[in-house]
Amino acid sequence: MVSLDTVQRKKIYLAGHSGMVGRATLTELTVNGYTNILTTPPDFDLRRQDLVNRYFEIHRPESVIVAAARVGGILANSRYPYDFIIDNLLIEANLINAAVKFNVPDLIFLGSSCIYPQKASQPIKEESLLTGSLEPTNEWYAIAKIGGIKLCQAANRQFGLNYLSLMPTNLYGEGDNFDLQTSHVLPAMLRKFHDAKPDGSVQLWGTGSPMREFMHVRDLAKAIRFVLEHECPEDIYNVGTGEDISIRDLAKMIQMTVGHEGPIVWDSGKPDGTPRKLLDVSRLHSMGWKHTIELEDGIAATYKWMINNTKTLREVKHGS
Repeated sequence: MVSLDTVQRKKIYLAGHSGMVGRATLTELTVNGYTNILTTPPDFDLRRQDLVNRYFEIHRPESVIVAAARVGGILANSRYPYDFIIDNLLIEANLINAAVKFNVPDLIFLGSSCIYPQKASQPIKEESLLTGSLEPTNEWYAIAKIGGIKLCQAANRQFGLNYLSLMPTNLYGEGDNFDLQTSHVLPAMLRKFHDAKPDGSVQLWGTGSPMREFMHVRDLAKAIRFVLEHECPEDIYNVGTGEDISIRDLAKMIQMTVGHEGPIVWDSGKPDGTPRKLLDVSRLHSMGWKHTIELEDGIAATYKWMINNTKTLREVKHGS
């Protein structure tokens, strides 16, 4: 078994370090003794294989974390389906292909819980992958992520590598995207309730009945560090809390956290998405990892970050 000190000194390329997941991961690793983290500038185009190959050739990473992706909520997925599938396919394929080409033995690919079938048995086990049809509202992103998982599995089979995929549940936290045109449900709610204070009405999509699982991004970062430091016999692991909440109850929790006192109007003409999506996290739990941040505490911390980060609020207001 490789010692912790050896792992901490490995040359690890963190792709996507400027995104919410990447920033949390970079912080988690550096404060825990990792001294050799490689990153690329935010404007580095991971969609270009020649640039990616050149970077790997020069820097020769010993491990890769693929945290780079084009992400967004239901609205963004519906409006830009081609962008979501092509950008994510290019990013992940270029990074995984470069890792194979330059003999990188270890790679962590970050997928998404949306890879699983719309009607998968709950809680969703890793074995549910490719057993049914996807949720239509985000199938473009899901198909791209499934492609990344399969690239990792194929590389392992053909070249004897150790590439694994983590499937996080719905994420939120500091550094989230609060733009109402492109954000996911939890940060979008925080923004809507904040803007409607003290007693304006807030309109939300759907009926509020779907059940969803949410995990703070710092817990995902801890899971990434955990798998770096432990031998993982499987090539795919769900990462979540193992607990879910209805969208309606989530709205009430956020409303209370924000201090909003107005009415909530549910637009039942808008899609709900999958009725329930809860991950079975027993595979990673059995190895000793578990989330540490409970939902109410995480929402409070995220809201505090949002209102204190005036730059983010200004950018969201002007749509930039």
